[in-house]
Amino acid sequence: MGVLVVEDDPLAAEAHGRYVDRVPGFAVRGTAHSGAEAQRLLEQRPVDLLLLDLYLPDGHGLRLVRSLRAAGHGADVIAVTSARDLAVVREGVSLGVVQYVLKPFTFATLRDRLVRYAEFRGAVGEAG
Repeated sequence: MGVLVVEDDPLAAEAHGRYVDRVPGFAVRGTAHSGAEAQRLLEQRPVDLLLLDLYLPDGHGLRLVRSLRAAGHGADVIAVTSARDLAVVREGVSLGVVQYVLKPFTFATLRDRLVRYAEFRGAVGEAG
């Protein structure tokens, strides 16, 4: 599955990308450091999943998700955040955020989320 890493911190983005690439069945298809850059990349090469930091220099990650949904992009989203704000979680779920990962996280945490996501996608595919 193709993944777009959206993270404004270059070191964190690189680490997240390395984590993703270590999980069988997942490959980073691009890295964006802002919401605008993520939108441009998605127009050039659609992906299956966004690993999305919610706090970007040009706006909140959920605003990006809302914009992508309005434009017809159906990529799933795993939100990466340091916030534990229930209102943000509820809004994310309503926009189709499939999981949350709290910063800082380890490779094992992200691997487990990606494996669960792949199982979820497989179950949805079988039901559809």
